Amino acid sequence: MAPLEPYEKVYVDVDFLDEDPHGEIGCTTCHGGDATDPNWQTAHAHVVRDPSFEKPKEACGSCHEDIASVAGKSLHYTLEPYWNVLHARMDTSNHVAMQKVSEAFGNHCAQCHSSCGQCHISRPEAVDGGFVDGHFFHKRPDMETNCTACHGSRVQKEFMGKNKGLPPDVHYMKRMTCNKCHTADEMHSADGHVMSRYQADKHASCQSCHPDAVSENSKVEMHQIHAQKVECQVCHSVAYKNCYGCHVGKDQKGLPYYQVDSTTMGFKIAKNPLKSKDRPYDFVLVRHVPTNRHLFDYYVKDAFAHFDSLPTFKYATPHNIQLHTPQTASCNACHGNKKLFLTKEDVPAGEQKANAKIIVREDEIPPKQ
Repeated sequence: MAPLEPYEKVYVDVDFLDEDPHGEIGCTTCHGGDATDPNWQTAHAHVVRDPSFEKPKEACGSCHEDIASVAGKSLHYTLEPYWNVLHARMDTSNHVAMQKVSEAFGNHCAQCHSSCGQCHISRPEAVDGGFVDGHFFHKRPDMETNCTACHGSRVQKEFMGKNKGLPPDVHYMKRMTCNKCHTADEMHSADGHVMSRYQADKHASCQSCHPDAVSENSKVEMHQIHAQKVECQVCHSVAYKNCYGCHVGKDQKGLPYYQVDSTTMGFKIAKNPLKSKDRPYDFVLVRHVPTNRHLFDYYVKDAFAHFDSLPTFKYATPHNIQLHTPQTASCNACHGNKKLFLTKEDVPAGEQKANAKIIVREDEIPPKQ
């Protein structure tokens, strides 16, 4: 995404004051500061740059009480699934390690949070912020300026067909945007307790638009056979990005950086690590994430005392849906096709134990028809 000029980041469109209801409220009501002070330096002494992040109930709650009251529990705000995963892999009684990992998380990971304002007024801080439209409030965040500004390396490239040799998602070709599936109810829900976003109370579902696909009376025989056994993407996705070996640290100037050992395009079917009423499937797609035992070694050695407690291949829903894929060509495109399944040979040696519950044994691969 092209960076904004400095003036573009801060320029408030004069029409905002007359045309947007928020423009009638007054700057200091949300941002603080002293509008009566003629000295700009002292007038700005207590200004809050993003009041919707630091005090959402006060800044937004007077008009949007229901949403603002749970904003602090939104997964975009808390990043709680990341913390839940880190805690599961750590010895939480090791307070030194906990403190060091918290420091590392703040330096390298916490930038990818969001607030009401970073969705509806400005670009996310992860891409250096700046107003989307002169401080005008937009009811629906812009797909490219807001959503894929953060969700770019995987979701955007998959959805828009930016991975070499792979087509765009069929929904993108129909000019659908993120909010067609990911509704305001999902974005504003308070799910700070969940281990994964897939366990959120409200989430996108293929069945919302395609109820016949999982119906016993479906006209598609393969849907009748696989409906509750195989995740939709197993048949209707194509290859997607997998990342390996993230390492974080600081350079000679003390600036935080991260480095990934490798990224690959792949496609792997595994046993479902998140079985639930909403996700009853036996087989799902999984994506390798860049976590590793030595992720935070720069800050503290051996932080992950329980690294093997969770898989390094995670439940995946690639955003590259196609009606026809190599898997839909025939039954035996999948059945008996070992290379599509996550087998022991696909898992790095140091991650075998972590992924033991989702690795597919050869005798578990559906036989040829």
